[in-house]
Parts: sequence; structure tokens; C-alpha cells
Amino acid sequence: MSLPLVVGVTGASGAPYAKRFIERATEFGVPVHLVVSDLGRRLLAEELDLKRLDPDELSGGRGSMLTLHNDRDTGAPPGSGSFRHRGMAIVPCSGNTLGRIAAGITDNLVQRAAAVTLKERRRLVIAHRESPLSMIEIDAMAKVTAAGAIVLPLAPGFYLRPKSIDDLLDFMVARMLDLFAIEHDLKVRWDEHLAARKNRGESE
Repeated sequence: MSLPLVVGVTGASGAPYAKRFIERATEFGVPVHLVVSDLGRRLLAEELDLKRLDPDELSGGRGSMLTLHNDRDTGAPPGSGSFRHRGMAIVPCSGNTLGRIAAGITDNLVQRAAAVTLKERRRLVIAHRESPLSMIEIDAMAKVTAAGAIVLPLAPGFYLRPKSIDDLLDFMVARMLDLFAIEHDLKVRWDEHLAARKNRGESE
């Protein structure tokens, strides 16, 4: 089976991105180990009406591919360097979580798993959504980038002419899947878009 992906969900607005990312990762054959912070739980409830963490609901019916971990259990598998996985995505990542990771603070499992991912030289993608940015957050982004993380602002493009919220979600989800080398069939790449336009006889 494919190596699992660790996903953290924290309290910045953007719950639909998290759910869509989990759905797509499991759809394309990647097991997910999910850690949701206390404010992440509130986020899921407020933005998606998810009052409890149901594996089937979170993964689009592929609950057997989703493992839930308590954010307060820093001794859970994602908190250990010996736990083999392909990397970790924090989506969405709040400014508070970003700052704590940059400072090396590990008060909960999301933060601990992120620190372990960095020390083991695995891929850590921080899908930041809050805006505008203070100098504190910019400094934190610089620190985590220097430590090996990738900061991915949740800012979808519009050149593909999105027609729905799902299109906007998939645009960013596809970028994250690419960063973890997860094969997918989401039509969001610019070269493919240009080729399709050429085939239709449209000018660039």
C-alpha cells in the first residue's frame, strides 16, 4: 500500500480545502492520518456543519483509508520519527500554528508531527490562509522555509475560468497533491490548458 500522508487541520478559515484534500488524497489511493486541533474541530463545525469527526464523511465514503488521531496525544504515531509517511500537510494552517512551528513549540500533535516531519527531512506543506500578513507571520514563514517546509498560500488562480467553488478547491488541492508526488487526474495544469485551447483552434 502507498505510504500514508499526515494531514493537520487548524483554526484558520478554510475547512472546505481540508475536506477536499482528504477526499482527493484517498480517492487517488493514499491513506491519510488526520489530526484536528481543538480550533480545527470548531472550524469544521462552523464551516461544514461537521459536528463530529466521521471518517466516511471526511473522506467521501473511504473511511477505511482515514485514521484519526487525538491532537492532545503527542505520543501518537505521527509524533514519532520512526513512523514512515510521505509527508505532512497542514490545511488550513493558522498564523498561531505557523508561529509555534517556527519557534519549535510542540504543545499538541499537529505541532509535534510538523516538527518531526522537518527533523526527518520529509515534506511539510503549510497551507496558510490568513490575510493580510503581519511581519511576525512573514518572519515565521521565512523560518519554516529555511527549515525545509513549503508555505503554500490558499490563493486559487482564475486563468482556468472556474465555474464553481469545487473548481477553486481542486485548483489548490491539485497543487498540494503535486507537491507530494500523488498522481491525479485534476485538470489544472497550465500546459494542459494551453494544449486544449490549441486543439479547439483558439488563439493564445
